[in-house]
Amino acid sequence: MEDKPLHILAFGAHADDVEIGMAGTIAKLVSEGKRIGICDLTDADLSSNGNVTLRKAEARHAAEILGVCKRTSLAFPDRGLFLNDEYIRKIAGIIRTYKPQVVFAPYFEDRHPDHGNCARLVEEAVFSAGIKKYQTEDGTEPHRVEKLYFYMINGFHKPDFTTDVTMFIDKKLEALRAYKSQFEQTDESFNTPLVNGYIETVEARERMFGKLVGVTYAEGFKTKEPILVNRDLMGD
Repeated sequence: MEDKPLHILAFGAHADDVEIGMAGTIAKLVSEGKRIGICDLTDADLSSNGNVTLRKAEARHAAEILGVCKRTSLAFPDRGLFLNDEYIRKIAGIIRTYKPQVVFAPYFEDRHPDHGNCARLVEEAVFSAGIKKYQTEDGTEPHRVEKLYFYMINGFHKPDFTTDVTMFIDKKLEALRAYKSQFEQTDESFNTPLVNGYIETVEARERMFGKLVGVTYAEGFKTKEPILVNRDLMGD
């Protein structure tokens, strides 16, 4: 258990989801002194390449590269992320334990059903974690998250906002390359989209998002709520 609350807690269905969507933003915020945590809902036990032990080691390595101060897994069954009370309570317990100001989850629209289901579970848990009389297994106290945002994994959607990660794209790519079992093609690899230039595709997406906002690289995010911009939009 962490002594200090997290600024941000990012959830993913599998290890590497968070890195694909927002590793640059994480590295940037860590450089600014923010405390970041990652919670993987599964151990990715059905991955076509690698195994649970190897994927956990890769996840730890990626977290170290990014400077993440806490990474945990709830070990839910891979391809079993269905909306149910047990999972919502456990996720709510994690939120109450680490008390993040902001939570991130995958965007709902994605070719992998686990990613969309992760988003739905986290959204439910964020709401429940703030209810005073809602009980979690560990008896943690209520915690109200200030914001819930969604990062993109496989999809390319028009972002509601972006973060400039130009100075941290190399760190993002390094974190992704920590998952050698997933992104490197070998003679033993099962042929999946991930071993066919996937990292290059992610880099190209972030370059495209950057072009949209006038920087070299950016990561895009979705939100269900309006964003308050604390600056003069009409200029100085």
